[in-house]
Amino acid sequence: MCDLDAAKLRDKAERFGVVRTSPALDDLCKTDVDAIVIITQNWMHGPQAVQALRAGKHVYSAVPSAITLDEMTALVRAVEQTGRIYMVGETSYYYPTAIYCRERFQRGDFGDIVYGEGEYYHDFDHGLYSVMQNRGGADWKKIAGSPPMHYPTHSTGMVVSVTGAHMTHVSCMGWVDRHEDGLFREGVNQWNNVFSNQTALFRMSNGGMARINEFRRIGHTGGERISLYGTKASFEEQTGNQVFVTKQYEGRIDLTAKLACAEIPAHEVGGMSVLPKSDAVYNGVSSVHPVARLPKEFIGLTNGHNGSHQFLVDDFVKACVNSQQPPNNVWQAARYLVPGLVAHESALQGGVLLEVPDFGDAPS
Repeated sequence: MCDLDAAKLRDKAERFGVVRTSPALDDLCKTDVDAIVIITQNWMHGPQAVQALRAGKHVYSAVPSAITLDEMTALVRAVEQTGRIYMVGETSYYYPTAIYCRERFQRGDFGDIVYGEGEYYHDFDHGLYSVMQNRGGADWKKIAGSPPMHYPTHSTGMVVSVTGAHMTHVSCMGWVDRHEDGLFREGVNQWNNVFSNQTALFRMSNGGMARINEFRRIGHTGGERISLYGTKASFEEQTGNQVFVTKQYEGRIDLTAKLACAEIPAHEVGGMSVLPKSDAVYNGVSSVHPVARLPKEFIGLTNGHNGSHQFLVDDFVKACVNSQQPPNNVWQAARYLVPGLVAHESALQGGVLLEVPDFGDAPS
């Protein structure tokens, strides 16, 4: 375990029984650990990941991977040059809606997806003030008003991971904030950003279109949402309601209960009936989550973000051990993030259409 705060490091190490600690990333990179997990302030993720990769370590990073196109470019090049594994902790890849839609799309049930919607609604009244104060300290207002499209991955990640297509062009518009806290003002935040809400329309590499909303001032309970419209069938998600529809009225399937996250008894999952404790459960997963692939030691452990946490851990460890690319590899991470960075530039220019650079597919 590593932390600059010596007291916090000592307390957490004792709490979780961690024997080895490091006072800083420089020291950690000199140890013989195989992999480093980066969960620091988001503006540090890109440079710290590059440092760890070039020290010969595999890297798991919290989102976003970086905050500028230059940082994302440096990160991709570091992975290519070092041959180390990089994975971004994008939760939406493992959301029940994404899993369900991805499986049906791969079976051809959607046909060609012509339009997708991804939305991340997170009003500041829903905990963001404390998050920003913890991240930024006394100068928290400098980082609180960041452009919403700099954090697009919960929205873009679902569309990209289901369709296999990526964004190629974007036109984006922004809502100029009016809130009395003044966080989204020139001279207040370090980006001089005035947009608290942004909407972007993307051209996709498969010829389709996608609309992404990133809202931080919104009268809404919040959350992430995806809808996809294909030539054969569509999936629509609204608050508390998920439906798969076809051209025939009788083809409508209400998936609200099927995709809900809850506790699943371990003995109901194939191959797990031999566990001695019949009351053991997989926490916070839906019926479409492939929990049977998880190590049995995960049973009963905490989970979160729509059942994604345990799969994130499992995929990263397996990628490192087996020297294979994880689903959320660095090339995929770029396809989640870069469209948002370019979208903000479009919004600054009044919605002008801009090209989204692409780093290509992960190597086979």
